Amino acid sequence: MKILLTAILTLLIFTGCSEKTTNETTETTQEESPKKTPNGIVLQDTSGQKIKVKSLENGFIFEGYENKIVLVNFFATWCPPCKATIPHLNNLQEKYKKDLKIISILLEENKSNEDVINFINNNDIEFTITNSKDNYKLAKAVGGVKSIPFMLIYDRNGKYSQHYTGAVLEEMIEADIKKVL
Repeated sequence: MKILLTAILTLLIFTGCSEKTTNETTETTQEESPKKTPNGIVLQDTSGQKIKVKSLENGFIFEGYENKIVLVNFFATWCPPCKATIPHLNNLQEKYKKDLKIISILLEENKSNEDVINFINNNDIEFTITNSKDNYKLAKAVGGVKSIPFMLIYDRNGKYSQHYTGAVLEEMIEADIKKVL
């Protein structure tokens, strides 16, 4: 019985949550590929700071974080694997603070900033979380988000480097960060 319970918990932690609680779809069609995404995505973090996102042929530039590696993390507050990644993302943000910016993109509709700030405080989050309607535009622009957590790494020039679906070992992410340092 313990083995079965352990196997089920492991499966839950290392797989992603299906993102089906929102009304807006995050899947894209061929016509909406990242190469054809119009500029004009403006993310807003919980403090009100705006982050303009500029589309490149194979990636994105996040205004204010040029010349930094950017890890984009699509997540929801109700998702257990998303919560499990928080300490690892905190560690990476601290370890590579000069070279890395982690931006978490909340995929929940009608979540108040107050609720998100409480989530940040309750989970000791040390990286940026955005809570805006343009979060869904970015999800479409990256090719669609079907499962969360979904993370992407962009190098210092905004070029796509790597992506992950579900909870991932910190060491794996760190190895990919080191590749683009």
